[in-house]
This record gives sequence, structure tokens and C-alpha cells, in this order.
Amino acid sequence: MHLLDVDYARSQFPALKTGFIYGGSQVAVNVADRIYEYLLHHNVQFGADYSVSVESTRRVMEDAPEAAMKLFNAQSRDEIVFGASSTINLENLARGMDGAIQTGDEFIITREHEANAGPWKRLALRRGAVVKYWTPTPINPNNPYSVVYKVEELLPLITAKTRILAFTACSNILGTILPIKDIVQAVRTAAKEKGTKKLEISVDCVAYAPHRRIDVRDWDIDFCVFSFYKVYGPHISALYVRLSSLHDSVAAITHHFLKVDKKSYKLQPGGPGYELVYGTTGVLPYLLSLTPENDLQASFDAIAAHEQKLVQPLLAFLTAPKQIERGVRIVGAENAGVTRVPTISFIVVGERATKSSDIVKVFDKKGGIGIRFGHFYAYSLIDELEPKIDVDDGVVRISLVHYNTVEEVERIIEILKEALE
Repeated sequence: MHLLDVDYARSQFPALKTGFIYGGSQVAVNVADRIYEYLLHHNVQFGADYSVSVESTRRVMEDAPEAAMKLFNAQSRDEIVFGASSTINLENLARGMDGAIQTGDEFIITREHEANAGPWKRLALRRGAVVKYWTPTPINPNNPYSVVYKVEELLPLITAKTRILAFTACSNILGTILPIKDIVQAVRTAAKEKGTKKLEISVDCVAYAPHRRIDVRDWDIDFCVFSFYKVYGPHISALYVRLSSLHDSVAAITHHFLKVDKKSYKLQPGGPGYELVYGTTGVLPYLLSLTPENDLQASFDAIAAHEQKLVQPLLAFLTAPKQIERGVRIVGAENAGVTRVPTISFIVVGERATKSSDIVKVFDKKGGIGIRFGHFYAYSLIDELEPKIDVDDGVVRISLVHYNTVEEVERIIEILKEALE
């Protein structure tokens, strides 16, 4: 396996030249170049016979879905939907499934980012379905916030009426990668044993996509979503809908006169911004350029290996005896490893409890580092933690990606020491 050339990766992001340590992903230069070029030279409506329109149509309706298809490892570009955000994509999907859900159907969802929870809850309310929750539980008896999802606690929720399972591949709060393929296999086996007639599975990959490769075919899932702005692209989202689900479960929510019954466009009312859709085609070449093999899996292997160098010192500091005594508690799994991404959340409790907002104020005063606090749209997850914490103050979250350096982590740790004194 080739090591990640972090200097090369950083050179592709002009925003990093300022020295600011960003808490998350920036836009790769070739993505911005494509948006710029499209707006200046190809910004016309689709469907006309003149040459510029033909070229624009190809770039947005063929090139972009083709690139996204490869990022999902989908079967066809007809399975790819673009939308302004993952929230909108999943809400449109749920709207399109109104006719496929019956009274008494059961949905199993996680209390995670509301993007992959809210649409299913609203669909259940509209159609008289029942919502069940797969809830994470602690793995460290000394830290009630060390919660993770366990498949053995999911399987008993499955019945003959289970219709939808929706969960996150990696929580944007907990930072732990779930064994998606194993979960799906266990769930489908249990559903078959229970006599479930039809089960469709939705996986939120927004917090997963920057760190590991998506593989919807290997996972055997029906719906999947990620946001390109998390993987170094523009603020737009891609949704995968398996062809069989697209044909059998999803009705068109577009204009009634459009012939889109067998196309993913049936879930794109009005269509997203053309320039942003085309800009997404720059993400795949960037990822492929990270290793000599020009292979997506090799690139993500290199990303994962480097990110472990970022995770280990930060978790080691936050879980050291001195910090535990101070009241620092990791929210999620406390150990580093291949199933841990560099998204680390914590709170400070006990006799010297400190608001998450006050920790972040120390960073803001120092300047040069983007650290945030709050619930990060995983409101229900934070609200269900026990003992209770202020959901609006939430957690301190440090979110790193592959172009961050060990030196930047050391800088973050130095400021954390001051904030926790």
C-alpha cells in the first residue's frame, strides 16, 4: 500500500495556503475550475440542438452521473439522483415512496443526523407506518457516553412488517464506521426468517464518504446518499436508488408530462444547479490522483492509513487519566483503529463541568482553527444521551480529513490543554 502524499493533497486546496486549520473538507481546485469553466462557457438550458446546449447536456446528464456512479459503485448512472442537499434528496425519495407504504408498515431508524431520520418519520406519519429506533448503547461502563450501535440490538426489532431500515454508515457525532455489509446480511436473513415481504435499506454515507469507499452493490442496499461538499466538491448531494426500487417503489415527483418513469430524474423536481452538478466530476479525478495505481480503493486505503495518524494522538490525549479526572468524556468509541474516523466528539462533565461552547471560545480567541460545538443536526442522538446534557450546547467536535497533518493535531492538543486547565 502506498503512503498518502499529504503535501500533494494539500496543494490541491488553495484555502489551505492561509495556514488556517479547517474543521472539515474544502473544495479541490479542479472542482472549482470546472464550475468556473461551465458558468463562463456552457451556461445554457438543456435539450436544444445547438452545439453549446448539446455539450452542456452531456456534461450534466451523462458525465456527472457517470462519475457519481463510480463513487457509489452503482450499476447504472440511471440510479443516480442529484439534489441540493442530502436532506432534500432523502425527503424527495420519501415523497416518491408515498404510494409504496401501507398502514402498519414498520420503519427502523437511528437517531442520527436528521437528514436520514426526518424524511422517514414524516413518511411514516403520512402513511400510518410505525417507527422503531435502533439505539446505541455504552461499551465502557465508566463512560455512559461511549455509545455504539450493536447489530444484536437491531435484529430483535425486525418483524414480518418491517419495511424500511435507515441508518448511518458512520455517525457525524460518534465517528465509528459500522460493518455495513455484515449488518445488511444479518438483517436480510432475519427478515426472511420472519416472513418480511419487502425490506428496503437506506444508508446515510455523508460522514463516511470522506474516509472510506462506498460500495452499494457489495453492501446490497437500496438507497444511499452522500454530500459532495464532504468529499472536496461543491455543496450538492448525490443519491443512489437501486434500479428495482426506482421502478417498483418510487413514483415520479416531477411535472406530470415528463416521461421519467424509469429514470432517476423522476426524483429531481426542477433539477439542481447545473454548474454544481458538473463540478462534481472533479472529485473522482482528485481521489484517483492520490495514489500511483489510479485506483479508488487504493486511494481510500491510503486515506484511512494517514487518518489513523491523526486519530491516535488526539484520542490518546482526551482519554488520558488526567483528562478523565478533569471530566472529559468521549461521545462514542474511545479507541482508535480502522473503524474510527477522525471525527471526535467530547463533553466535559463532573465537578468542573465546562460548556462545550466555552471550550470552543478558547479556540476562537486563539484563531486559526475551525472547531465547533452543538448537536450538528444529530439532535435526537444528543438529546437521548444519558445522563442528560444540554442539547443546544451539545458536544465539542473536532473533524479532520486526510489533508490535515500531525502537526495540526499537535496544535489542537496544545489549545485543548489550555481550554481544560
